Amino acid sequence: MKTLYIDCFSGISGDMFIGALLDAGGDLDLLQEELKKLQINNEYELKRKTVVKNGITAVKFDVLLLQQANKDAHLHEQTHEHEHSHSHDHTHHHDHDHDHDHNHDHDHEHLHTHDHQSNQGHHHHEHRAYKDIVRLIENSALDDKVKQTALAIFRKIGEAEGKIHGIPLDRVHFHEVGAVDSIVDIVGAAILIHQLHISKVVCSAVPVGIGKIRIDHGIYPVPAPATLEMLKGIPIEQSHIRAELTTPTGAAIVAVLGESFGPMPSLNVEFVGYGAGTKTFQEQPNVLRVMIGE
Repeated sequence: MKTLYIDCFSGISGDMFIGALLDAGGDLDLLQEELKKLQINNEYELKRKTVVKNGITAVKFDVLLLQQANKDAHLHEQTHEHEHSHSHDHTHHHDHDHDHDHNHDHDHEHLHTHDHQSNQGHHHHEHRAYKDIVRLIENSALDDKVKQTALAIFRKIGEAEGKIHGIPLDRVHFHEVGAVDSIVDIVGAAILIHQLHISKVVCSAVPVGIGKIRIDHGIYPVPAPATLEMLKGIPIEQSHIRAELTTPTGAAIVAVLGESFGPMPSLNVEFVGYGAGTKTFQEQPNVLRVMIGE
């Protein structure tokens, strides 16, 4: 029986999980081909790179949103033209810090939910409803086992968000930008779990971090309410790092896949993988470690 042990000593997010599985033998080409079955591949591009986090080499997996990239490029072009017309000094200073207080840049955007029956105007955002995402997965040519796993993870998030915001599951909506992100992370996780022939998943206790984060609804405590809702019945580990270590997508993945939680089981380890988070911490490497063995 092939067992996966998820050692989330620095928390877990969807991109960290995929990065770790790719590092442990997951096939990126197969992942890309399988994800095409969702027929949304014109909306994103996958990027895999190797990074070093506090001395540990890890895979950083990113979903680049093409719509957003085009907007950014257009904006850069306009700014660039503006600069050229006023100055002959073409030096650009890129001192922006793109690190955020959570492992995944889009995790809270795509989990922003609201009741569409309300009178609030959200015309500047497109949305994907939970039921649309379900339909997208069900109507795809993906393997049935992959569909079941992905749907179970999405349902976990949808139910938690619905409960927190007082909305029935069929009225939960996801921000368009992040919906693509979470669809790729969640369906991608399901694809790789089955590609690697994992039959049992064991997970460590889950550190969630401390402090506060700013999301669409305002300033929230860490862990975010939906994350905490999904981690009911799962051991949470104390942490002194002021950041969101475990994202809603990460929580949903461990809640659905994890059969048991605790220390590393007796295992003949065959593969080890490290998936990198976005933020860098002084105290510890911000990576997710996975082990696969019999």
